[in-house]
Amino acid sequence: METVILAVVIAVVAIVALGGLVVGSRRKKSLPPPPPAAPDITAPPAEPHVGDEAETPREEPRRTIEEVDLPGGPAPVVVEEPPAEAPEALVEAPEIEIPEPTAGRLVRLRARLSRSQNALGKGLLNLLSREHLDEETWEEIEDTLLTADVGVQPTQELVERLRERVKVLGTRTPAELRGLLREELLTLVGPDMDRVVKTEPATSKPGIVMVVGVNGTGKTTTTGKLARVLVADGRSVVLGAADTFRAAAADQLQTWGERVGAYTVRGPEGGDPASVAFDAVKEGKEMGSDVVLIDTAGRLHTKTGLMDELGKVKRVVEKHAPLDEVLLVLDATTGQNGLVQARVFAEVVDITGIVLTKLDGTAKGGIVIAVQRELGVPVKLIGLGEGADDLAPFEPEAFVDALIGD
Repeated sequence: METVILAVVIAVVAIVALGGLVVGSRRKKSLPPPPPAAPDITAPPAEPHVGDEAETPREEPRRTIEEVDLPGGPAPVVVEEPPAEAPEALVEAPEIEIPEPTAGRLVRLRARLSRSQNALGKGLLNLLSREHLDEETWEEIEDTLLTADVGVQPTQELVERLRERVKVLGTRTPAELRGLLREELLTLVGPDMDRVVKTEPATSKPGIVMVVGVNGTGKTTTTGKLARVLVADGRSVVLGAADTFRAAAADQLQTWGERVGAYTVRGPEGGDPASVAFDAVKEGKEMGSDVVLIDTAGRLHTKTGLMDELGKVKRVVEKHAPLDEVLLVLDATTGQNGLVQARVFAEVVDITGIVLTKLDGTAKGGIVIAVQRELGVPVKLIGLGEGADDLAPFEPEAFVDALIGD
């Protein structure tokens, strides 16, 4: 009996214990989760716990330790360096060139003249060396001279004198023929003409030179080269850029001046050329310069109005002082067309001298004789190349020797 009661008690205790476990389990599962607390925006974000899902990484640049705000410490002071300034461009003054002395240039230019001009002399010597000088031969001699742009009147005079002297001479050796031809050509060129470029007035400085000519003859370049010649001879020069109609003409002339240390007076593009010329002479006087070179516009000889304006430039300049030189620049390669240009310019201004450019580019050296005969003024300067020092005084003897060769 006792055994039965004890078994019943054990069974009841076991049932009660098992029921408590079940009720406890059910109560635990049915409890709702606590409501989430409101986020504290001042508190630092909570650290992630094990099992939390990682957020998608944000594409942000990594910060250095100096950029991170440390808790409790002052904000870092970022010192920004000022941007580096670009170095200013250094404007260097152009280096002053020392032009080649006149004497040194002449030796080199004589050789260049001989290479371009001796075709005329050799052709004449070959014709004169024929055993029988008949009419046909003399016509060939005349044609040779005309082809070389000697001109009709000078050619007729030369042929007539040659015929007389050959007849008197009788037998003709090569040396005798060469001497004969040299004498007659030198007479035509004019060895006694005054070929000095007058830049030293008798009364007071500066000497005033005006350079005129048609577009394309090398007038502005000749003005710059003439400045070099004068500087090489120890003269101080002021350049007047009175060619205000051609684009960049004043820039071109100023560049020539800067290379040798000559001061350039210029005006606005399209301005009054006479005003620029007037100011150039005024500046030359105030600076005590030796020479003022005035580069005028390259005017077409068919434009009557422009030619009249050239006369105005001359009259305005002469209010300061008389012109010492008016140089006409002609392109030797234009031949007889250059004579037409020369006539028109001579009617507007009193030409005192001629500059023949590009004489090394033609075998028609007779233009020297023709233009002198046409204007009655001497060739004073010749250009024999594009180099800065390829402008030289004209020497009749050297020119004739270049024509007939050695």
